[in-house]
Amino acid sequence: MKYGSISTGSTEALNTAKQIFEEGVNAFDAAIAAVFTSMTSEFSLTGAGGGGILLGMEKGTNPIIYDFFVNCPESSNNNMDFEKINVDFGNTKQQFYIGKGSTAIPGNIAGLLGIHKQKGKLPLNIILEPAIDIAKNGVQLSAYQSYINTLVKPILLYTNEGKKLFIKNDKFLKENDVFKNPNFAYFLSELSQKGSDFFYKKEGAEIINKHYKIGGNINKKHLSNYRMIKREPISFRLNEYTIITNPAPSYAGTLMIFLFKLLEHTNQLDSDIITLIKAMELTSIARNEVCNDPKNEMEINKVLDDTVFNKYLERFNDNTLNGNNKKLSGFGSTTHISIIDKDDNIASVTTTNGEGCGYFIPEFGMMMNNMLGESDLNPYGFHKWKSIRRLPTMMCPTIILKNNKPYYILGSGGSNRIRSAITQVILNLIIKKMPLELAINEPRIHLEGNDLYCEPGINLNPKNIEHLKINPFSSKSLFFGGVNCVGPNIAFGDSRRRGVGEVF
Repeated sequence: MKYGSISTGSTEALNTAKQIFEEGVNAFDAAIAAVFTSMTSEFSLTGAGGGGILLGMEKGTNPIIYDFFVNCPESSNNNMDFEKINVDFGNTKQQFYIGKGSTAIPGNIAGLLGIHKQKGKLPLNIILEPAIDIAKNGVQLSAYQSYINTLVKPILLYTNEGKKLFIKNDKFLKENDVFKNPNFAYFLSELSQKGSDFFYKKEGAEIINKHYKIGGNINKKHLSNYRMIKREPISFRLNEYTIITNPAPSYAGTLMIFLFKLLEHTNQLDSDIITLIKAMELTSIARNEVCNDPKNEMEINKVLDDTVFNKYLERFNDNTLNGNNKKLSGFGSTTHISIIDKDDNIASVTTTNGEGCGYFIPEFGMMMNNMLGESDLNPYGFHKWKSIRRLPTMMCPTIILKNNKPYYILGSGGSNRIRSAITQVILNLIIKKMPLELAINEPRIHLEGNDLYCEPGINLNPKNIEHLKINPFSSKSLFFGGVNCVGPNIAFGDSRRRGVGEVF
């Protein structure tokens, strides 16, 4: 490869990464620029008003997690704007909440600009130039992006500002229509000149504070105090490979390791589908039983304590799996970008806006997140947080090393389906030795409560899973995530979410 391997959720984001690479920069610059472009090209999946996680690694150095996921504010508003809404996938429905009361403290701007300041080479105005251009001049909606917008149409049209952006000639934007967001172009121009303080401490914070005085929880003080956090990733060995991923307070990486340990300790890494379902079920049960203290950000780590893990290992061996396996939901408005450059610098970044809260900051063309309305991120119940803390996320950017060298870099969108998608792809790649395209395209399952969702091609013998309700999908679906993966000289994007990949 001349520049790098790139996999993104949209062609526009991929082209932005290529454009930035031609300036002779690194994976961090390319990834950050691509994320900002995706805030227009994948408007319903990510945005400046949301949060994310980047797993980065420079050649010859230890990997670092850059945690810029959202913070929950103190719940102090008794008159919150908080409304239930459904998204219909056809085969299943997902329920969540929108409104100003669903908005958590956003981190995307602090994180992306903070990483650029530490690792980037190009000036910020050059990094943001492609995103400014596409927001100003527009993007032609693909069939997939049009479909995604239709799924969340009630949210996009919840306010007049959304209607201005998504209604053209009295009709909702459809495939091949051009979506423009000139106010977001203005916002990015301001960021390019004034940096993240514009959003968190100065004019931007004042504007957000004004819009959230009634019906919401966040305020200027919350924005001013927000910080990106650098963390040491969690890792584990799987045969000759090292898997590096997102640690607590995120749930996904720790739970993925828990599941792999169950299979490894029972010599069932190359398991049949029923065994994998049992491992998924017990992993969810362990999460629900261990996580019961909203004051303890790191409590998910308990599942890997030997005493606790061995208790669940016994249950796995005894098939005593029926328990407190609550159903959690979320559409999964998330997108992922994986990049490795010619010098083996790595950026694996997942960002989200939730489904969006329905309310825009009209001056900036920005819809704010609805993370406080996602049941998967609020396992103790909505608005039960009593102090400011990171919400637990299922984001799981991952690096796979072989002989201490980058082998695969991957991640996925998909809310609580993220870890099941990544787990299955890793098993396909490492245990079943599938080539990358096949490993991603293989049909997937997802277990949620007592509902087992299956893509076509999954053959089930229901023995030992009679207590589960099987929900077959008629075709592959974005419901099952969107794993975008690269390696040196290889790149592939998940067709479920119209991902694209290119070695450049």
